[in-house]
Amino acid sequence: MPIVVRIDVELARRKLSVGEFAERVGLTPANVAVLKNGRAKAVRFSTLEAMCRVLDCQPGDLLEWVPDEHGAPHAPHEAAR
Repeated sequence: MPIVVRIDVELARRKLSVGEFAERVGLTPANVAVLKNGRAKAVRFSTLEAMCRVLDCQPGDLLEWVPDEHGAPHAPHEAAR
C-alpha cells in the first residue's frame, strides 16, 4: 500500500501508550491497532483531527505516501478512462 501510517512513531516520541492514546482520541485500542498496522481502508476526518489534536501534530506526521515497488506513482483517475 502506498500510504504508510506513522502513528507508532508519534506515540513513541511522546511516550504515549496505545491505550491512553485510544482513550484520548475516542477509539478502541483495537481500532488504533488497525490504523497503526495499516489495515484501515479509510479514516474519518474527525478521527484524523482528534489524533492530530492529541498528538499536537499535522496529518502529514501520521500519514506518508510512498511510491509503489516499481517506483511509479499510482494514477487511479487514468485507469478509469
